[in-house]
Amino acid sequence: MTIRLARFALGLTGAIALACGSPALADTLVDNVDGITIGTDGKVLRFTGLVIDDEGRVAQVLKRGEERPRTDFQLDGKGRVMLPGMIDAHAHVMGIGFGALTLDLSQTTSLEDALAKIAQFAAENPGRPWIIGRGWNQEKWGLGRFPTAAELDAVVSDRPVWLSRVDGHAGWANSVAMQRANLSATTADPVGGRIIRKSGSQSPEGVLVDNAQSLIDAVVPAPRPADRDLALAKAQEILLAYGITGVADMGSSLEDWQAFRRAGDLGMLRVRIMAYADSVNSMESIAGPRPTPWLYDDRLRLNGVKLYMDGALGSRGALLKQPYADEPSHRGLPLLSPAQLRNQMSRAALDNFQVAVHAIGDAANAELLAAIAELSETYSGDRRWRIEHAQIVDPADLAKFGEHGIIASMQPLHQTSDRLMAEARLGPDRLGGAYAWRSMERVGSTLAFGSDAPVEPADVMAGLAAAISRTDADGQPFGGWLPHETISREDALTAYTLGAAYAGFAENLFGRLVPGEHADFILVDRDPLLASPQDIRTISVFETWVGGKRVYSSFK
Repeated sequence: MTIRLARFALGLTGAIALACGSPALADTLVDNVDGITIGTDGKVLRFTGLVIDDEGRVAQVLKRGEERPRTDFQLDGKGRVMLPGMIDAHAHVMGIGFGALTLDLSQTTSLEDALAKIAQFAAENPGRPWIIGRGWNQEKWGLGRFPTAAELDAVVSDRPVWLSRVDGHAGWANSVAMQRANLSATTADPVGGRIIRKSGSQSPEGVLVDNAQSLIDAVVPAPRPADRDLALAKAQEILLAYGITGVADMGSSLEDWQAFRRAGDLGMLRVRIMAYADSVNSMESIAGPRPTPWLYDDRLRLNGVKLYMDGALGSRGALLKQPYADEPSHRGLPLLSPAQLRNQMSRAALDNFQVAVHAIGDAANAELLAAIAELSETYSGDRRWRIEHAQIVDPADLAKFGEHGIIASMQPLHQTSDRLMAEARLGPDRLGGAYAWRSMERVGSTLAFGSDAPVEPADVMAGLAAAISRTDADGQPFGGWLPHETISREDALTAYTLGAAYAGFAENLFGRLVPGEHADFILVDRDPLLASPQDIRTISVFETWVGGKRVYSSFK
């Protein structure tokens, strides 16, 4: 990976500039900053200077008027705003990298727009045996249905095409790809999966939902280790540019873990990764009988396992208590039976692995809450059960999020992206527990915010703006969607820093700027606690520092 390290207009000395690219050699004072961090009591602490020791940890936090200690190096912050490094509590690190290196359809606004981009990409990459990409969204296109293989065939018919939906819970294939996988009218839907069929026929139409995607995945050439290394480098570049210094990687495969380790061994692991294995088998292969220790100066740890209870709203895979308003014959797809869920959660908890479970629909969340209540009777202690997404919850179940130390790991940008779709999928009378951040907070659940990147951009500032306003980048809807579920600026910042660290058992290592923790911080152009939601979205990250070293600068 190449990260351009330019001299930031802080009056840095040559020695400091060198120190940014190598281990810190001596204590450094970063002075004249408008510093903000969150205390363990949730209150904002402001400061004007930070002393970093020679191990890259915070030694002192200095308030205005306090005497400055003598240090080997001093940096003038020029009044810039200093924030703790942001932590994305739910992302897919390798997905971010591969998404940036393959065909990206996330910005397409119509089927015609998408097909044009697919045709252009295929023409520009004649040597690629498969056209791989992601990001399509039939709801954003206003299509009113899933796209078809025939539509893909019209632009690429000479080689297989396989494109993941924006949420990763459905895939779109052309005819060649389906032929490679031997898909036909006689192919049965796998458990937890759905093959979209042509009207009046059993022939596959081109879209496969949730577990059915494995039918195509099985014949797609796997990325080589060098491909994974490149994707990881690209992902780190993207995360650091957004000011993200730590991330929970949800669904780490054994191959992903090996890529993380290779980067760590070479001193190229800049972002701190809290990994959650993609299965119990991967968890055991990576870590053995217990979670791994922190590696590479607290840059990598296997915390536990990520499980899936259901799919997503966009592909109608989210498991609902009542049928979909826009497909009355369907309630979603359970990806684990109640017994399977409890068995896998129990297997992980037995050896003190943390359990994170994807649950989007109200039925999936209800079943998971019941499982947590049952298992908490057997597995006591500080478990920090994680519910990932928790998008649609029956209001009658909301209070249960305050029990058993449950972490509500949620993604504010999902609310702005999914608003109209959620209304269509559920109808107006079933939105009472939709993206219910304040309700979760009120009952005592810890909020940990993330992006689900590459499903959404890893844009923390846009997430902060959505969390406090419930409006999108255009300020819609006026006054916010279900505005009673907004949270305060302070609580939103906490959810992206201390809350996200706590969710990964890292609250004493990073997430705040306090003595003893790693000096992970960012320098930005304005105070998000004082800016309007629209201004927060335009905040620029000037620099990102991890462990007292500058790892990103926007100055070229």
